[in-house]
Amino acid sequence: MLEIQNVQYADCICSMSQVVEDGYEFFADRQLVTIFSAPNYCGEFDNAGAMMTVDESLVCSFQILKPVEKKPSIFRFGSTTTVKPSTPTKAKVF
Repeated sequence: MLEIQNVQYADCICSMSQVVEDGYEFFADRQLVTIFSAPNYCGEFDNAGAMMTVDESLVCSFQILKPVEKKPSIFRFGSTTTVKPSTPTKAKVF
């Protein structure tokens, strides 16, 4: 268990463990900010990424990493259109 000592209060908590569409998102009356730095996460999401900087006055600013447009792939791994060759049948002789 993580134990934090000598902390009286926090103005803002930063979390980085959840995909958010715009790269960052505030919650809880702007006391929690979630930042996600991976645009197009795993090729499955259309999210932006973000980086946060905090200056000496504790003002937060964000740099947004825009998602790239997905291009159609010419490779179709695991395609359902793949046809497996059939096994030839032996002719019956009467």
